[in-house]
Amino acid sequence: MIKFKGKGVYGAIAIGDVSVFKRQDAQVRRTHVEDIQAEFKRFEAAKEVATQQLSQIYEKALKEVGETHAQIFEVHMMMLEDDDYNESIANLIETQSVNAEYAVASTADNFAAMFAAMDDTYMQARAADVKDISNRLIACLTNAGSASNDSSDKMIVCADDLAPSETVSLDKERVLAFVTAFGSSNSHTAILARNMNIPAVISVGEEFLKSVKDGDRIIVDGHTGDIIVSPDADTEAKYAKKQAEDKRKKELLQELKGKDNVTLDGARVNIYANIGGVDGIGAVLANDAGGIGLFRSEFLYLESEDYPTEEQQFLAYRKVLESMAGKTVIIRTLDIGADKQIDYFKLDKEENPALGFRAIRICLTRPEIFRTQLRALYRASAYGKLGIMFPMITSVSEVEQILAICEGIKAELKGEGIPYDEKTEVGIMIETPAAAVISDKLAPLVDFFSVGTNDLTQYTLACDRQNAKLEPFCDTHHEAVLRLIEMSAQNAHKHGAWIGICGELAADLTLTETFLRMGIDELSVSAPFVLPLRDTVRKLDLKA
Repeated sequence: MIKFKGKGVYGAIAIGDVSVFKRQDAQVRRTHVEDIQAEFKRFEAAKEVATQQLSQIYEKALKEVGETHAQIFEVHMMMLEDDDYNESIANLIETQSVNAEYAVASTADNFAAMFAAMDDTYMQARAADVKDISNRLIACLTNAGSASNDSSDKMIVCADDLAPSETVSLDKERVLAFVTAFGSSNSHTAILARNMNIPAVISVGEEFLKSVKDGDRIIVDGHTGDIIVSPDADTEAKYAKKQAEDKRKKELLQELKGKDNVTLDGARVNIYANIGGVDGIGAVLANDAGGIGLFRSEFLYLESEDYPTEEQQFLAYRKVLESMAGKTVIIRTLDIGADKQIDYFKLDKEENPALGFRAIRICLTRPEIFRTQLRALYRASAYGKLGIMFPMITSVSEVEQILAICEGIKAELKGEGIPYDEKTEVGIMIETPAAAVISDKLAPLVDFFSVGTNDLTQYTLACDRQNAKLEPFCDTHHEAVLRLIEMSAQNAHKHGAWIGICGELAADLTLTETFLRMGIDELSVSAPFVLPLRDTVRKLDLKA
């Protein structure tokens, strides 16, 4: 029995046999070609096949993980058509008379190295995407692919790492779990695993792959990140019992639908859900969330090739408000920059984009973009219960500017005879230490606070949350972070505002009691965490 430790990215237990993921990577050798035009035709034919494959993967991802997470494969199709990428390959074939496989591999290495060397974490992540599409092209050129296990049994897939396309291509009906030697909890693959509900543990280490082979018995604990190879009978029985308890808990959670989020001593908390686009509404309703605590409006911009119009935005916001049938929907205004870049915004390259030109800073300096979104939001407010939330706030003057613009928009709509809800709540995100420290000054200006714990932790601890190497130093339970949240809660209530948490910590059940004792009024989590959070709340006694 051998034990390994990784990072769990989807909390569930799997017990089964190993299937080592083997890529039938062709050995790319440089060969001289006489017929350059024929080689160009080979490359174009391979590109066409690769595009068809990616289109099929996109459709599969659309069904299994939703539109927001399927977009990575649209990006891959766009990268296949990138002029610089294609010109580099064509130039190598033409000037050096080399085979297409070598030209693709060489270009992939150069582009991946270029992206990896950039300071921008978003651009660094493109290195893996270039490798992924290039490997697909080479496989199409050589008729190579990923080996598959002929067994119809369910298996635990073990790999060095999995590209997003490989993750989605896995047959969910045959995969019990997957384990990777490398990878980051912020990678596309980890995010896809969570959304596909596949138990997964990443970053187990290179030694792990040397210790397993096809058919080995293995236990995967996605809660703790523990991996046990060749477990003894007692250990397997213990985990089988734990697995059965997990299943029973999930079944019992279904009985909580329709129940109140009230502690044993009568304290009530709103439990809402976070979504990244209109396609997430179904999950919100299926998991019985009381509302939407974070609707990430930037999906409209990420999906578009140009700035979305007021009408396009209005229709999307109206749809989500109407679908929620009177339940609260909090829409965050545009939050791009840092790790979310959009070409047509033409943002300058920054040495430290996490601390740069992003979110409300873009909106306040590009008022035409901001006004378009605010008009769409206020128009949509007539169709449901809307809250508008502004990200990346650091000062009173920013909030005063925002409120003045909002009043101007409402006056315009009134003058045009366009209906809107006068009671639309306005709130800000507490995601910078500055906002938390001056929360006593900010609270009188707004209706609510929503704590973005991901960024608040990043900025408080000076830890780039996109950097996997810093995960050991990024203590989400750090006393400084919790003190800032508590300070914000006290100041919100002192001035008649309510406060919620919409970051990852809202789903951390070990902190639920701490948050409720601080006076947090609302917790907004990914839809699958709504019922587990409700279960935890209903078992607490805050007066005990």
